[in-house]
Amino acid sequence: MYSLNVPVPGEVARLAEELRPSLHRFDAVRDRHTLVVKRFGERDNYDRLEMQVRTALVGTPAFEARITEIDYFERPARGDGPVVYLGVESPGLREIHRELVVEFDRIEGIEGEDYVPHVTLARGGSLDAARRLAERDVDPITWNVNRLHLWDATYEEPAATLSLPA
Repeated sequence: MYSLNVPVPGEVARLAEELRPSLHRFDAVRDRHTLVVKRFGERDNYDRLEMQVRTALVGTPAFEARITEIDYFERPARGDGPVVYLGVESPGLREIHRELVVEFDRIEGIEGEDYVPHVTLARGGSLDAARRLAERDVDPITWNVNRLHLWDATYEEPAATLSLPA
């Protein structure tokens, strides 16, 4: 399984770690934090996928992303709910997502018009706890996205890094 991800900066990882004690009522708490741009699923030919993604992103400039809130999906399209996450605002990210959905197949329920940029914190467990967390304010975190990772879920590591020009 492959996806294209935005690596999150240390400030986002620190915020997630600060929130960790509040996530004890959930079944699974994420240790690694990332922001998915596009999922590609199973691919027979990784080299072809990498070349297609690189070609699709030619000329795509660096863009800004911003953590703005804590929110949740009560009933996520996949897996156990609720899913608590850090909401992300980024017109540049949404544009890249739209372009990649045209180039590659859209995954029903989570991409295209259903795409919600976010960094997952935890899933499964208490809906009341999710609601309480979503009421908390967070200081916004803004960063410049100048690279993306083609993520290999089998090995849980980046298979390639793609740089975006400033």
